[in-house]
Amino acid sequence: MIEVESLSKSYGPREAIKNLSFQIEKGEVVGFLGPNGAGKSTTMNILSCIMPASSGTAKICGFDIFEQSLEIRKLIGYLPETPPLYSDMVVTDFLAFASRLRNISSRETPLAVERVIEQCSLKEVKNRIIGRLSKGYQQRVGIAQALVHNPDILILDEPTIGLDPIQIIEIRKLIQDLASSHTIILSSHILPEITQICKRVIIISDGEIAAVDSLEALTTRLRKGERLILKLRHSNNETIGKLRTLKKINTVIEDQTGQFTIDCDPQANIQDNIAQISIDNNWGIIELKPASVTLEEIFLKLTVEENEVQQ
Repeated sequence: MIEVESLSKSYGPREAIKNLSFQIEKGEVVGFLGPNGAGKSTTMNILSCIMPASSGTAKICGFDIFEQSLEIRKLIGYLPETPPLYSDMVVTDFLAFASRLRNISSRETPLAVERVIEQCSLKEVKNRIIGRLSKGYQQRVGIAQALVHNPDILILDEPTIGLDPIQIIEIRKLIQDLASSHTIILSSHILPEITQICKRVIIISDGEIAAVDSLEALTTRLRKGERLILKLRHSNNETIGKLRTLKKINTVIEDQTGQFTIDCDPQANIQDNIAQISIDNNWGIIELKPASVTLEEIFLKLTVEENEVQQ
């Protein structure tokens, strides 16, 4: 659906993005991550046909972003970091205005407006002035204007920035609902949000692709072995030493009283051995589970640490 090949953008001597290449399939929800100034917004602006690239190619549903931008704009709904709202307009009037900008006929506009009001749960505020709405409702109106022409693809730039925790949960639920019928590119600095919504991530650092993969694949790539979390009811000074006697265990660290992080060889499969030694020593297992690499760890590894190595 989206094919990007060697995409670059320069502002004078400064390269904002450099030779980006990635693909996004129909129906995917992809997280787009990177530090401030990494080139995320530049990339999304290019894909939305808001600004041209300096070189490279990109196709959306087979249409070229350089030569067929009008066709692409029909397929994309875009919510920039600052929603393009008119604060003195009533919600329904603004959405009708957005519909006309999208060349929706006057006969079809009321239906389009009612559809996005329903999708974005705006019924309670549809007759209110946008500037008097909460930040959460304003963000919903911004998403509604991106949906009014029923696009196949949604590009959302920091859709939950500035919202309180309850509003974040509500917008996250809305995005998850939209994911069933749209391809979504989601840029966000709230990494747990990406984890909950996206199946795959594109990580960009200093204008270049650092990784394009599923969270599971990135976890496997960054961790050379297996990590387990062990919680015990009755541990003692000998617990770490006895755990280290097991084959394929490399390190054992007590994070807090009764909780241990165990690093093992890849595919060690030693849970049964850990359970047995715990039973033999009457430690009382509360929990034994694999530990996952967090998205924060992946992000830091691929951006901060790799940049330090390059310098």
